[in-house]
Amino acid sequence: MNKQLIQFQQTMDEVKGLKEKSTEFLLQPIAKDKWSTREVVAHMYYWDEYILKQMAPNIADGERLLAFPDHDEHNEKGLELVKDYTARQIIDLFLETREKLVRELERVDDHIRFMIGAGKRRFSIESFVTIFVRHDAHHLKQIQELEKK
Repeated sequence: MNKQLIQFQQTMDEVKGLKEKSTEFLLQPIAKDKWSTREVVAHMYYWDEYILKQMAPNIADGERLLAFPDHDEHNEKGLELVKDYTARQIIDLFLETREKLVRELERVDDHIRFMIGAGKRRFSIESFVTIFVRHDAHHLKQIQELEKK
C-alpha cells in the first residue's frame, strides 16, 4: 500500500476517536457559520461514497473518469441524505465506507494513469488519493481547533 493510501486509511483512527466525544461537541459548529463535526464527517462520508461508487470502479489505464460533481450541490445532497442520522451513526457510516474505499483503491496498480473530466492531468492512484488526504487533513484540523477551545 502506498504512503498516501496509508494516510487516507489512518483518517479512520481520528474519526473513530470522535465517538468518545459528547453529542454536544459533535453538534457544535466548528466555527461561526460553519458545519458541526457531525456535518464535517457526513461531508467526508458522502465524498467517499461518490468515489467508491462513481469513480473507483472505472479507474483503468488511459480512462477518463467523470468530472467531480458540483461541490456545493454534492455537499448539500450528502447532508440531506443523513439529516436523520445521529453523529455516531454517521461516524460508523464513514468508517464502513472508508474501509471499503481503501480496499478498492488498494487494488489499483501503481502504474495506471487516468484523467478526470475534461482535465489533461494524468493521475496515478497516489496523486488521486493525495487530493483526499489533503481534504481530510483540512477538515481534521478544523475539528482539532474546536477541541482546543
